[in-house]
Amino acid sequence: MDTQRAQEIAFSPNMENVIYKGEPVYIEHVDQNNGIATIHPLSNPNDKQSVAVTNLEIKGDVH
Repeated sequence: MDTQRAQEIAFSPNMENVIYKGEPVYIEHVDQNNGIATIHPLSNPNDKQSVAVTNLEIKGDVH
């Protein structure tokens, strides 16, 4: 995923099916300058992580 798409998802009122390492996650914030997203697993909102946006996928996207 690119930073622009991650930013769109973060601001969207609709919940996208974003995946990180096979696990559904929620994007809290995107640092477009550094290509980093703050995320947490849907199953554990307290487990916040900063990850490269390029490591995020939208479930069902074919590359």
